[in-house]
Amino acid sequence: MAYKFIALFTLCFAAANASIISPAAPLAAVAPAPLAVAAQVEEYDPHPQYTYGYDVKDALSGDSKTAVETRDGGFVQGQYSLNDADGYRRIVDYTSDPVNGFNAVVRREPLVAPVIAATSIVPAPAPIVKAAPLVAPSPVVAAAPAPFVPGPGVVKTHFASPLISYAF
Repeated sequence: MAYKFIALFTLCFAAANASIISPAAPLAAVAPAPLAVAAQVEEYDPHPQYTYGYDVKDALSGDSKTAVETRDGGFVQGQYSLNDADGYRRIVDYTSDPVNGFNAVVRREPLVAPVIAATSIVPAPAPIVKAAPLVAPSPVVAAAPAPFVPGPGVVKTHFASPLISYAF
């Protein structure tokens, strides 16, 4: 029985595709819908030119980066920089053109200038002082002694600990 059903179904399908069985409306009566033209023609610039740049300095997160780029036809040049996590600023200068392709030069600079430790500074040799010949003091009235002024080696520091109390 299933064989007869499959054979009948196949025969009806073939007849519908061969247009033996006419559809409810003739094909000539159905008008095709007009096609909407949505394609836009983009303008072509044979010599593109632009310049852009940005600068981010976020004191809260420590994010600091910059970028600048200029294009004149097929020649592009620019620079970008950012702070790396290891305390250096990475600066990349790049150029691109049809002949040489893309070329970049990367350099790294420390974020903080290096501090020279005090132990690595060699002190200047002390001046040689020769004793003056002994002479009898002249009867000139001596001036008042100069007040003591602490030199750069004297630092007075105060530390205070905050009072901390816990209530239970």
